[in-house]
Amino acid sequence: MDGKQFVKEIADINENFTQWYTDVVTKTELVDYGPVKGTMVIRPYGYAIWENIQKDMDARFKKAGSKNAYFPLLIPMSYFTKEAEHVEGFAPEVAVVTHAGGAKLEEPLAIRPTSETIIGTMYSKWIQSYRDLPVIMNQWCNVMRWEKTTRPFLRTSEFLWQEGHTVHASEEEAMEETMRMLDVYRSFAEETLAIPVFTGRKTEKEKFAGAVATFGMEAMMLDGKSLQAGTSHYLGQNFSKAFDIKYLDKDSKLKYGYTTSWGTSTRLIGAVIMAHGDQRGLVLPPKVAPIQAIIVPVAAHKGGVNEKAAEIETALINAGVRAETDRRDMSPGWKFNEWEMKGVPVRIEIGPRDIENNQAMVFRRDTLEKTTVRLDNLVSEINKLLADIQKNMLETAKKRRDERVVRANNLEEILKGVDGGNFVKAGWCGCRECEDKVKEYAQATSRVMVDEEGVPEKCAICGKPAKHLVIFARAY
Repeated sequence: MDGKQFVKEIADINENFTQWYTDVVTKTELVDYGPVKGTMVIRPYGYAIWENIQKDMDARFKKAGSKNAYFPLLIPMSYFTKEAEHVEGFAPEVAVVTHAGGAKLEEPLAIRPTSETIIGTMYSKWIQSYRDLPVIMNQWCNVMRWEKTTRPFLRTSEFLWQEGHTVHASEEEAMEETMRMLDVYRSFAEETLAIPVFTGRKTEKEKFAGAVATFGMEAMMLDGKSLQAGTSHYLGQNFSKAFDIKYLDKDSKLKYGYTTSWGTSTRLIGAVIMAHGDQRGLVLPPKVAPIQAIIVPVAAHKGGVNEKAAEIETALINAGVRAETDRRDMSPGWKFNEWEMKGVPVRIEIGPRDIENNQAMVFRRDTLEKTTVRLDNLVSEINKLLADIQKNMLETAKKRRDERVVRANNLEEILKGVDGGNFVKAGWCGCRECEDKVKEYAQATSRVMVDEEGVPEKCAICGKPAKHLVIFARAY
């Protein structure tokens, strides 16, 4: 199989982006389809990306004061009925266990779609006094939402995520936590995933079921669609009143706490694929790439080549680089194509002539450039190159996104903008009817409000005075 044939296994990214995505996630061995409709098996290469995401994000959470815990997968259905808006919002997606141990259960059990209800119940037991506050916990777990239309990483019936749940003594503290975690997500997306995001408040229509306010971060994919990459919710006292989360304050009065929740998921892997990929396949940011540098011996049967490759690998690993050597009995050209498809940031080629000249050929995946590097300087140069690739990927993604953000003053311009694969900024009066009209007319939804940029005079939909500047886009 030559290189051209190998690359042809992936659909054309410009002609069929949906098929390109499916080809990439399966052919690079990130996932396979599970036996139950809508489920996925995350394979080692895909799970390694998740582990790198998890490690980086977990450190950020702990720095922000969070502690990890774990709560049960099964939740009594009666818990969901306590918060009316919440149960209504999740009812269509909840999977329910009715039988266990060969008998019908007295009370059906929900497989968690999210954990506000079970965590709220436990918090009501643990919190007694103002001295117990704030409570800031996070859990890494799986959740289940019975989705009708599924796609690996983007929307599956079962997926992995983290969910943070906090309780505070005041509205101000809770709102501060909500915005702090939104900023943690933003900095993670930009610094680690090399994905620029817009952050802001969601409209009432788009907010989380049971929240007072939801704040999200939206990332532009290569096809101009938006992906909601993380959300942070201010829940007010909705859940604390429903689950009796009270504390005795300094004035000896019982008061309800103010709660928040925030979450991201394996959706972030989908975001990385669709924000950075190209016709050859994946392009992975070095900070989350399972392999940062792949070493490919050329003419490996000749003396000294495999030994030099092993020496380079050891030196890189000792310098903190995730490096591997491809020793499989396949042609170098075949290996080059496969590792390019798998998005490895750096490829190092070493052969007899390279050893004679005390150099290696170094290829960078983001720009497809190849250079020679002296073996004496190889380790330090690779570390510099990885940092440069990380920086360049963010800059490239930001430039591409910013060129595709347009303004609109009416419905026709909103439609033209989203049809062109853009994010559209437009004034909005705040009424649901106008928001619904955008969805009906342009098949686009409000993503986040970015009022800090300045609100236009008029609503682009009805012409009345605008209250917000909204980003409209088609979304995953």
